[in-house]
Amino acid sequence: MKRSLTYLLLFLLLSPLAEAQVRQITISRVGEMADIPQPLRIIDWKELALKFDSTVYNFNSRGNYWPLVWIDSTGKNFPQPVVGVYTAIGDVRQGPANKGMFHEALANMGAVLGASLVGIDKQKGSALNYVGMLRNYFNSDNGWNIMMNNTAPEVALLGGGYGRDWWYDVYPNVLFYAIYDLYPDEPEFKRLARTIADQFYLADSVLNGNYSYSYFDYRQMKPMTNNICAQPDAAAGHAYVLYSAYKHFNDPRYLKGAINAMKALESQPINPTYELLMPFGAYVAARMNAEQGTQFDVHKMLDWTFDGTAVCREGWGVLTGNWNGIEISGTVGSTVDHGGYAFLMNTFDAAWPLVPLLKYQPQYANAIGKWMLNAVNAARFFYPEHLPRQHQTLPDEADVTKGVIAYEGIAKASTYDSLYTELQAPVAQGDGPKWVPGKNPAVSQFSVYGSGHVGIFGGMVQETAVEGLLQVNLQTTDFFADHNYPSYLYYNPYGEIKTIRLRTVKGQTTDIYNLLTKKFIARRVKKNFKIAIAARQSAILISVPSGGKITHKDQQLLVDGKVIDYGFTMR
Repeated sequence: MKRSLTYLLLFLLLSPLAEAQVRQITISRVGEMADIPQPLRIIDWKELALKFDSTVYNFNSRGNYWPLVWIDSTGKNFPQPVVGVYTAIGDVRQGPANKGMFHEALANMGAVLGASLVGIDKQKGSALNYVGMLRNYFNSDNGWNIMMNNTAPEVALLGGGYGRDWWYDVYPNVLFYAIYDLYPDEPEFKRLARTIADQFYLADSVLNGNYSYSYFDYRQMKPMTNNICAQPDAAAGHAYVLYSAYKHFNDPRYLKGAINAMKALESQPINPTYELLMPFGAYVAARMNAEQGTQFDVHKMLDWTFDGTAVCREGWGVLTGNWNGIEISGTVGSTVDHGGYAFLMNTFDAAWPLVPLLKYQPQYANAIGKWMLNAVNAARFFYPEHLPRQHQTLPDEADVTKGVIAYEGIAKASTYDSLYTELQAPVAQGDGPKWVPGKNPAVSQFSVYGSGHVGIFGGMVQETAVEGLLQVNLQTTDFFADHNYPSYLYYNPYGEIKTIRLRTVKGQTTDIYNLLTKKFIARRVKKNFKIAIAARQSAILISVPSGGKITHKDQQLLVDGKVIDYGFTMR
């Protein structure tokens, strides 16, 4: 009997998953990407994230343009010092310039979030509380009472955003809510999170379904129009913040506001993508459909995210292609600017909502798995040590990056038009010198702000023994989630079955549930186990405590009262 049970278990574990019951839905843009991008190499993103943190947050770093951090003692919004992080290497607007006031939430919050996702405690892990310092981006002095990209209007015109470009005002709040979930005990954060949610709810009430404005004045509670085109996808950012607030505070107003914002987004007649927010719309749509029974069009928002048909921000989406033997598919940015111009931060941050989306909409496992393989492979080309020098604008300046700072972007042709025109695609470069023409040095093409978000990949992606068959953590950025059971995507990009050996948590006995086959494929696993994955198919494996109480409610499968499958059908 015992031997028969063993053979049955081995059969279940080694049988390929071609019979997966969850029908997979394709994303047309992903279909243009290579099955196995070339040249293929998956770098250790976690190690890079750890190195970024230890290198950049070192006030004693030596070398030209280092250190990249300084103390801002102006005490805007809160009477405390703030550590500024350079936006780009050598940016003349920053450091001691402008009284030390010019630093950006995109850089500071992104670096704190990235470090936290790879296990670094930025609150109590050093003499400085880098988490608490983020309070100063909550702009109370100007009456907006939300997180903003700068701490004060005195420096607002020095850079992008701040009170005139909507995504710059919304995204710091998206970042803040993620950090709040990781550090819920940080003093004042609960109050700030509440205030932000109240502001966004009131703004949504004023907007009343129409987000077609350049920005919103959160002090006057008034939508505004300027020379920047309308950004209806700000509704996705509003929905993400409001739904996060609802999950945390259980205030029905926030759910109402999130639904209203999603309806406004979904109603757009053309692709309203502007910068970073659309994939968050797809995520919120999938999650609310699963948790709240809404019927938002997830596929529409995924197509808007990927397909490069945006009108306002022309061509914004996900790039595809092989440029002179180098596969750049999966990177995110403009699909049309100089033949294509992708940005590192956008590529990192797109994974934040798109990967956990699979917990709620597993029909996209193959598509997101293929995109992630391409994105994770291509993202290394932003870093000078991973791209041949003939494709870089500043190969002789690479040492200034200390191995942790990447170029801001990669383009099909130099976007400087009269400079670097001899370089062939892909061209690694950055926009820093354009921000302060004639003053910002050439090395400001190296992007500190984008490189700081590396922890998103670092906290998500691990290699398996099969090159290119990644283990992708669905929990890393699923903030305010209802369950924290280990949940991983495995996508096999090969045209044949691949078998991998997986490790379980040491000292724990777990049952393994495959979200795509709707079955427990292993029980009482204590150590490693093997699984075979069919050609170009996926597995989503959730490890739950052995002996946990299994219940069913409507179409939900729960373990110890926590939903692990929103589309379960009793057989």
